[in-house]
Amino acid sequence: MKLPQQAINFYTTLGSLLAPLIFLGCALTSKEEESGKYSTLRLYGSVNPDRTGRFQTVPIYRRSPIMITVKPKPFLDEGYIVEAAVVESNGGFSLRIQYDRRGTGLFENATHRLRNRHIAIHSSFSDSRWLAAPFIEKPISDGVLIFTPDATREEAERIVRGLNAIAEKLREG
Repeated sequence: MKLPQQAINFYTTLGSLLAPLIFLGCALTSKEEESGKYSTLRLYGSVNPDRTGRFQTVPIYRRSPIMITVKPKPFLDEGYIVEAAVVESNGGFSLRIQYDRRGTGLFENATHRLRNRHIAIHSSFSDSRWLAAPFIEKPISDGVLIFTPDATREEAERIVRGLNAIAEKLREG
């Protein structure tokens, strides 16, 4: 059976229209799978509030929030993390973040500038929220950040898995 030319044109046009949609659907599915695999961890420097609107005031801690005014861009992000871990501390747990050589330098410079101030820590994992605002008493030169997050142990473990997945992906290049 031979199809008329109009039918061939119809199916060719339909196929050319549907192919990108099918491909896009596959891409979205793989991105959805990947989105649950990774976590972010962004560090922001605190500043004095002003009326310019250049800065954002954010709530740290859910139960008894403290408001911290932060710069709009982080000074350090998850791209510099070598390893993340949940560690035991004072009857509870903390997150331990080890930065690479470049991240260590950025962290040391920032903690030098932010001495006697807070840094605000934000993470996106299965949730997206501000986790902590440790007070910086002195510059941190070893590239290790240890803080107690406003998170359950399960959430902390999820954050760590996601950060280590990013670190591994970056190592693979």
